[in-house]
Amino acid sequence: MTGRPPLTGDERTQLVGWLDLQRSLVRGKCEGLSEADAYRKLLPTSPLMTVAGLVSHMRWIEYSWFHEDLLGVPDTGQTPWTEGGPRNEEMMVDGVPLARLLDEYDEECARSNEIVAGFSLDDVQRAPDRDGNQASVRFILCHMIEETARHLGHLDILRELLDGKTG
Repeated sequence: MTGRPPLTGDERTQLVGWLDLQRSLVRGKCEGLSEADAYRKLLPTSPLMTVAGLVSHMRWIEYSWFHEDLLGVPDTGQTPWTEGGPRNEEMMVDGVPLARLLDEYDEECARSNEIVAGFSLDDVQRAPDRDGNQASVRFILCHMIEETARHLGHLDILRELLDGKTG
């Protein structure tokens, strides 16, 4: 697990540090789970929200924000999303081992950090959103801290429902 960033670090150190801390907690939330439990559907109204589905979602959200939005890399079939495909396709990972999903997530996070290192916090994404807006790197990092922490909360709940493990 990554520790907290230094109490007096500069803004970039703080933002990347807090994001890295949240990212590092994902693997721990999955530690010791069986493959069956990683894919167990516990929420009748959200059947894609499994531990494995969330890990995959988090990986692809990293890719979306840092590759597609910040770098402006077009989706030419390298993502799980297809034109007219089902909502949340990235969460449909039945049969993919959880260990592989976790490794892919860790690799994506490392690539995201490499990308961010090449930008200032004031730089904006190269691919505007559908309304023509461009988020700053600072905004993207803040959003990813929030996104990752929110999904860690989901993983906490799923893990507790699966085997009572908390923390």
